[in-house]
Amino acid sequence: MANKYNYTIWKRKTASAQVKLFEGKGENMVNSKKITEYVTRSDLFDTIYSPLKLCKVKENFYFEVKISGWGVSAQAEAIRHGLARSLASSDEGFKKVLKAAGLLTRDARKVERKKPGKHKARKWSQWSKR
Repeated sequence: MANKYNYTIWKRKTASAQVKLFEGKGENMVNSKKITEYVTRSDLFDTIYSPLKLCKVKENFYFEVKISGWGVSAQAEAIRHGLARSLASSDEGFKKVLKAAGLLTRDARKVERKKPGKHKARKWSQWSKR
C-alpha cells in the first residue's frame, strides 16, 4: 500500500515542478535522484527547504519532485513554491505562516521577448541628432 501524499504543481519562469509531499521519514528525491546529487549549489538548499524550516517540520516530511524547464534557480523556486502549497493544503496553521512569509504567491515574472528592429527586448540603437 502506497503512502498518502499531497500533490501540487507549481511554476517559476520556465521551470515546472510536480511535488509529492509525504508525511514521515524518507529520502528527498528530485527527478529520481537524491536531492544532494541533483542540486549542487548550497544556497539553493536554503531556498528549497525554506517552507519546511519556516513551519518547523523538516524532519516530519519528505518529498519527491519531477522538475522540467531551464535554470537551476527557477527550478529551486518552483520546488519551494510547490512544497509551500502542499504544506498549506495539509494544515491550515501552516497556510497562515507561509502566506505571511509570501511563499504562497506565484512570481509570474518571465523574460520579455525580443522585439524586431531592436537589439534586445527594449534596447534600441542610440539616436544622434547631428
